[in-house]
Amino acid sequence: MENSEPDPSRQRNGVVSVLYGEFTDALNDRVRYSVSLTESALTVQRISSSPGRTKAVFNLTDCVGCRAHRGPDGADIGAYFTAYFYPFKRRWMSAGVARQKVEQRFRVALVQDPLANLQEAEGWARAIRDASVLQAPRRDGVVYAEVRRPCRLMVLVNPQSGRGQALQRFTGHVQGMLTEAAVPYTLVITEHQNHARELVRKADLSQWDALVIMSGDGLLFEVINGLMEREDWQEAIQTPLGILPGGSGNALAASVHHYSQSPPAWNEELLLSCGFMLCKGLVGSMDLVSIHLASRQRLFSFLSLAWGFVADVDMESEKYRHVGAIRFLMGTLARLASLRVYQGRLAYLPVIEAPKLPSTPQHPSLCSSLPCRLIPNTSPNQNSRHNHNSTNSNRYTITNSSNNAITTKRPETRCESKIRAQEDSLLPGLDQPVPESWTVVREEDFVLVLAIYQSHLAEDLWTVPGAMADDGVIHLFYVTAGISRPALLRLFLAMEKGGHLACGCPHLVYEKVKALRLEPISPQGMITVDGEMVEYGPVQAQIHPGLARLICG
Repeated sequence: MENSEPDPSRQRNGVVSVLYGEFTDALNDRVRYSVSLTESALTVQRISSSPGRTKAVFNLTDCVGCRAHRGPDGADIGAYFTAYFYPFKRRWMSAGVARQKVEQRFRVALVQDPLANLQEAEGWARAIRDASVLQAPRRDGVVYAEVRRPCRLMVLVNPQSGRGQALQRFTGHVQGMLTEAAVPYTLVITEHQNHARELVRKADLSQWDALVIMSGDGLLFEVINGLMEREDWQEAIQTPLGILPGGSGNALAASVHHYSQSPPAWNEELLLSCGFMLCKGLVGSMDLVSIHLASRQRLFSFLSLAWGFVADVDMESEKYRHVGAIRFLMGTLARLASLRVYQGRLAYLPVIEAPKLPSTPQHPSLCSSLPCRLIPNTSPNQNSRHNHNSTNSNRYTITNSSNNAITTKRPETRCESKIRAQEDSLLPGLDQPVPESWTVVREEDFVLVLAIYQSHLAEDLWTVPGAMADDGVIHLFYVTAGISRPALLRLFLAMEKGGHLACGCPHLVYEKVKALRLEPISPQGMITVDGEMVEYGPVQAQIHPGLARLICG
């Protein structure tokens, strides 16, 4: 068996343009394959005199890793390398496509020296890994960073979330993917409420390249607020955050999957999709919303602020937690049976859509939709000005489409100069009237008020079809009194496919806002932030664009 030597002149970004070899099947030495690796694909061709389709092409965009190893038989002189792909394939039992695992394993026995064969297998595994890193599935017009490689993850799992199966789902699905991607991690099982909040508030974050949450949305709420309570919050909140669906709602996980422009997915398919994005390690910006309560407590929210019907369903369906995501449907039907109307005052600062002007030359910035991206410098032999700093604030290198380095400083996200002072410049005191630039809603009788900043409110509730994690907008919905029970049910059923805004319901209002204030008049009710119940009373909120960083696709 021969293996052609790569031509050093045919390299780009440290990856060989074409690497070729001939290997045998891992289970059958009589089956031989020619294997070629380019910058974008691994092509496998069965060597056979028989006609037929014997060629397969695997896109490196779908590859999470490759590892080399010896066989289980100590007498076997051969070595092996296995590449792991998660391409979109047709579902077995239903329509549509979803990511499914595909392994390609080959036996290397070029010579009689086991060590030489292992070195050859390791060379192939390394080349495939390096090429796959450069082929992450980026979306056009989106600026990304990447988690530093090799990365170190802290994975926080709430064993009580959902139906109490979060830990089992992690070990059954995600653990293997991280091994395939050669991503080291430390598993932390939370023991009580606010355990994660206390942990990240005190943790030495220089030990971690990302914090990953395997739970519902409540655990991420704890983590974000723990980071924002640190003295070094400006640096701490730049730690990339990953989400794996392990709860009942899984709104952020569903949103991240949606932002990747992948076909809809639920349950294990959604977990596989989020695990894939975690292994790929692309990092984008995520807006946070600063929320002030009457007691002067200040919280940071990544998902939603709710009052009325949505908050009632969320809290009252807790008793159905053991049944999983269907708890929300049961809670919805129960609350529809005794629909409540709440009195209150609502005001907001609307987003003023800027008129489109003729394009003029501007200096490049991360805030613009330029075809640039951020990728890590991983070669220790590069000039020292390209080396990584060990702190969170200097991990990324900006490159443009021609891969020419511009700077090694971590770029400031939009509006960061204002956020750096941690000021809510748009909000007056809760005891002060709202500015004249705000819109005051005339109605005072509401069925629900929902402010949301992600696309999904739950796995099966596509609430804001046009939302992005960093669009700098609070998407405000409210439903006024007078809506019938069937009409309200139709709205939520239409929300499964994002069609509720097209229903023409006169009681539903949707606005894009930068800030809002809600003052309940009804003496009893519930307000939730990211699905967690907070103090009932006056509340106001302001968006902070791009304050956090999210592992996404």
